Amino acid sequence: MPDTAPRSDDAPHRVLVVDDDEANRVTLERILSREGLDVVHAASGREGLEQLRESPVDLVLTDLKMPGMSGIDLLKACKHLEPDLEVVVMTAYGTVETAVEAMKEGAYDFVSKPLRRMELVNTVRKALEKRSLSVENRHLRQRLAAIGEGQMIGRSSVMRTLLDEVEQVAPSDATVLLTGQSGTGKSRLAHLLHRMSRRRDGRFVTVNCAAIPETLLESELFGYEKGAFTGATGRKEGRFDLANAGTLFLDEVTEMKPALQVRLLRVLQDGAYERVGGTETLTADVRVIAASNRDIEEEVAKGTFREDLFYRLNVIPMPVPSLSERPDDVPILAQHFLVRYSDKNRKDFKGITPEAMGAMQAYGWPGNVRELENAIERAVVLCRNERIGIEDLPPAVRQVRATPSQQLCFDVGTPLKTVERRMIEETLRLTHGDKALAASLMGITARTIYRREAEWKDEGD
Repeated sequence: MPDTAPRSDDAPHRVLVVDDDEANRVTLERILSREGLDVVHAASGREGLEQLRESPVDLVLTDLKMPGMSGIDLLKACKHLEPDLEVVVMTAYGTVETAVEAMKEGAYDFVSKPLRRMELVNTVRKALEKRSLSVENRHLRQRLAAIGEGQMIGRSSVMRTLLDEVEQVAPSDATVLLTGQSGTGKSRLAHLLHRMSRRRDGRFVTVNCAAIPETLLESELFGYEKGAFTGATGRKEGRFDLANAGTLFLDEVTEMKPALQVRLLRVLQDGAYERVGGTETLTADVRVIAASNRDIEEEVAKGTFREDLFYRLNVIPMPVPSLSERPDDVPILAQHFLVRYSDKNRKDFKGITPEAMGAMQAYGWPGNVRELENAIERAVVLCRNERIGIEDLPPAVRQVRATPSQQLCFDVGTPLKTVERRMIEETLRLTHGDKALAASLMGITARTIYRREAEWKDEGD
């Protein structure tokens, strides 16, 4: 069966009606077509199966009792072809036991003959809503899963500006200096620069200057010769050797001591270095990307970081914004981490409640993206409902109260239609108009949002 592609929001749902009674098929086609559905039909289970193999549908509405292939057999075949496909079975009075058997085999629901129009329409609508949500969630998961470790997630204006700069800078060999708070994604950005560069086939080698003791950092960077110091029983290549024809990422470079800064400066100036204990001058064909969470100019003013080294590293300065500077990115980041940790913990969530999302957008995230990731992982582990709620978030996030425009307060007796509209509009505001993401958060389909907006327009609101 062809893969189900994301449906155009204006395209009608396609329903396959399978019934050996022609009069029933004609009646069902008339009823469902009036509901704006695209209806195709088949006179037998085998004919219906052939139609499924040729082109996809959103719903199968089949009679249970048919000569040849029964409705149960067709149901099993449908689920084999596409597990997400919804099937509604029609059963005559007195065969409810068979309908229950169909439900156990994966049917969405059953309707009894003689058919009642409203019951049929409501059942079909609910089945299609469930189908749309399944398809949207699958494609959302596929899009988010396609985001690799070397990708930056964000659609805010500051992130678009940053990513445009990355695209322009990456193909060059210019040294890049990434600055920003801890947890903003400097390492991820360095990976992205490497992957978009002409050195992508070379190694990406990371050195965390804060994590390696000062006495070992020099030999880690430049390597050493046998006998260079006690315990040096053989030659060891350094990170500059390993990164040859690739990229060397110096994380927390401001933690490097002044004596070692001199050696690094020489490499950046001349591309030359010697291993510890060696006399042979080696050449480094390496692109250097450095990062720091400190104010480097302040470190230069204090005398803890060499000014000439700063200028060598700062050829392309690239400040990385904190999460508080790009709250528009919180929803898509939260959804990304929800997919990741739901899969990791073998849980299935329908989304995040608007209240929880509002709190997350209002929170300052001093730990930046890393703190948000930890919060979502915690919520996934602790949540007992279908959606992540505000009660599942860390206390610091729960305590944040949304701004008045983010609060949804209703008086007793407020019409349900008004409540629904405000919920949809507020969720769209939080997702900046992204209907697919808003629908995922609310546990409905994007088609429902489009339909409601059309109704509001017809009402003149």
